[in-house]
Amino acid sequence: MEVFAEYLAHIDNPQHRERTEEVLDWITRKFTNLKPKIAWNQPMFTDHDTFIIGFSIAKHHLAVAPESAGINHFSDEIVQAGYDHTKQLLRIRWDRPVDFSLLEKMIEFNILDKEDCSAFWRK
Repeated sequence: MEVFAEYLAHIDNPQHRERTEEVLDWITRKFTNLKPKIAWNQPMFTDHDTFIIGFSIAKHHLAVAPESAGINHFSDEIVQAGYDHTKQLLRIRWDRPVDFSLLEKMIEFNILDKEDCSAFWRK
């Protein structure tokens, strides 16, 4: 989690910082094969130098970016979890619980789907 320390320190709202740290820490512990990093000023995780999932914060939510393939694949589950989404990200409102099982499925999907991917982003 040291890689995210500076990013987390700049989150002014303590509840938002704690929630973000909770999610990043959970991924770090659950997916030990993923590399945590900061790129484009955002925390993200990669596998063999390909993007798996990234995060950003906003006033009302934590944004989760599994690429559009992840959003498309899990669109129904995202809505069932009570989150809204765009083509590229889903929004977890600060006042809503994190559906860790959904995050786990998205991450596992991207790891498997991008197993033979040599580019950072899907083409």
